[in-house]
Amino acid sequence: MSKKVLVVDDEQSIVTLLKYNLEQAGFEVLTASDGEEGKTIAIEERPDLIVLDLMLPKLDGIEVCKLLRQQKIMVPILMLTAKDDEFDKVLGLELGADDYMTKPFSPREVVARVKAILRRSSFSQEHSDIAVDDREFIKVGKLKVYPERYEAFFNEEKLELTPKEFELLVYLTRHKGRVLTRDQLLSSVWNYDFAGDTRIVDVHISHLREKIEEDTKKPKYIKTIRGLGYKFEEPKGE
Repeated sequence: MSKKVLVVDDEQSIVTLLKYNLEQAGFEVLTASDGEEGKTIAIEERPDLIVLDLMLPKLDGIEVCKLLRQQKIMVPILMLTAKDDEFDKVLGLELGADDYMTKPFSPREVVARVKAILRRSSFSQEHSDIAVDDREFIKVGKLKVYPERYEAFFNEEKLELTPKEFELLVYLTRHKGRVLTRDQLLSSVWNYDFAGDTRIVDVHISHLREKIEEDTKKPKYIKTIRGLGYKFEEPKGE
């Protein structure tokens, strides 16, 4: 069964271009021309991925992203923006978007990014349907991560994570005690084979800290190594 992609953009030329290229790549494509319509279709149709424009009538992309995450709809979101405004890009990521691309863009690059995101999500979801030994988990302090089940728990409570947050958490825990640069995380978790924006990493690290750190200003698990990157550690006494 082909994967379902929802494209939400008020520029008909972009919708037509993306719809054609995504369908040529084998995807089923749904479209919406404003944020309200996009949110409704996302809730009713549950697509496998959403390509979401930042500037939309009725509800902007940031608000759509925020509302979907509030309803625990954790489908991957690739945000599109024509703006150079750093605040909007970072805010979109903070509210749960997995990635963003700036217009103008190559349709083939969008398709490649969509495929990469879905490939990783599909692998995780396929393995979550397989009965696995409950002993197959990574434990660090109060955190338990089940890579094959696509689940993570902190203090015995299940964490609500976007696909990208989960992938980042798995990578960090599997490399516990090692200093990981932003470029290394961008390459390994986002699978970029070109120069990307390392702010994406910083925002997702911040998001993870909000979910597993008791005090985000004094993190015990995800430590910042100034001038280098991040290191995941096991808190002392836990």
